[in-house]
Amino acid sequence: MAEPRSHITLRSTGRATVVEFADRKILDELVISEISEELSGLIDRNDGIRLLLNFRNVEHMTSAALGMLITLRQKVQEGRGTLKLAGIIPQIYEVFKITRLNHVFEIHDDEAGALAAFG
Repeated sequence: MAEPRSHITLRSTGRATVVEFADRKILDELVISEISEELSGLIDRNDGIRLLLNFRNVEHMTSAALGMLITLRQKVQEGRGTLKLAGIIPQIYEVFKITRLNHVFEIHDDEAGALAAFG
């Protein structure tokens, strides 16, 4: 039986744990659920986590993916952590603006800027 493929890659920079998405499109409910489970486990194991979600590879995502991000943000806050987003392409950022999520999340243009903001 094949090992399930992870939809994210993780790496530590010393300032934060950086998450990159393997899929260009985050549309499928199962994929969103698997990403959510993986990130929730990471947050649960790391109280006070400093998490950066880098969307540079993502071209499309559904409202369900946005819902997952809101849930993750709440989970990070409950664990006294910090969550930042980076690398969101203009078309997706427009959805963040329309839904006013650009006021909910701390969004940076690129990974370097977001990492610097962790201090």
